[in-house]
Amino acid sequence: MKWLISLVLALSVPVLSMAASQPPVDEGQRIVLITGSTGGLGREVARSLAALGDHVIVHGRDSARGAALVKEINDQGPGSASFYRADFAALDEVRMLAAEISRDYSRLDVIVNNAGIALIREPARQLSKDGYELHWQVNYLAGFLLTDLLLPLLDNSPTPRIVNVSSVAAAPLGFDDLMLETGYSAGRAYGQSKLAQVMYTIELADRLGTRNIVVNALHPATYMDTGMVLAAGITPASSVMDGRDAVLQLVVGEQIGSGRFYDGLEPARAHQQAYDPAVRAQLWELSREQTAGPGP
Repeated sequence: MKWLISLVLALSVPVLSMAASQPPVDEGQRIVLITGSTGGLGREVARSLAALGDHVIVHGRDSARGAALVKEINDQGPGSASFYRADFAALDEVRMLAAEISRDYSRLDVIVNNAGIALIREPARQLSKDGYELHWQVNYLAGFLLTDLLLPLLDNSPTPRIVNVSSVAAAPLGFDDLMLETGYSAGRAYGQSKLAQVMYTIELADRLGTRNIVVNALHPATYMDTGMVLAAGITPASSVMDGRDAVLQLVVGEQIGSGRFYDGLEPARAHQQAYDPAVRAQLWELSREQTAGPGP
């Protein structure tokens, strides 16, 4: 893994702070958008990519945490960073995020759809500002919309990639009650949103055709020691660095093919529903409808 060796060297060698007058992005820098990157897995991926010299677009809801991470990255170098705030519980904020990034950048090399929630300790069903079940929108639908709006910037990259951070904790999609208005459970809501990410990955890879965009999904690691896992009352079974390495492999490692699912560092098979073309097409059309305008 040449990328991992480069990362270790980059993290072990002191670097000078970036000059205040230095442009935010150099022509040769890889530009990587990481959603949900002010903490946890996303933050460690951002730090590691910046250590390799990349320009990282940090996203989150907390402006103070975002600004702190950007300052840390820009002070340490050799990469650079910027921060954009958006709440994925509101699709209008997702649209605004895409508009701001499209205004400020002429290309994107990688999108890492990492933002997510797992409200395992919340027994009551919660809705987004658009009226959709909250896990569904934050974990899946917002990333679907954001990626769709930013595809033109990916087309401007010589080696564009999309990485969807999913999970093996999948639950089959029931289109008769996808928003779980009856028989709600947070575990099922989370599982549906994560399987939707994998189904979307496979379907998008098919629909991109000859466009030079590689898109893959992964389960980074099981029960990483992140704030989300700890808040759910779960004992961690792996470290966030394990998950970081799995994500980095799909961002900077050598790739063969597209539309794949990885469990950690290894290719794996997702839930069987993900391989049903008719179900994937149904999900695609529904996602188009849900992101076209106001929710229900």
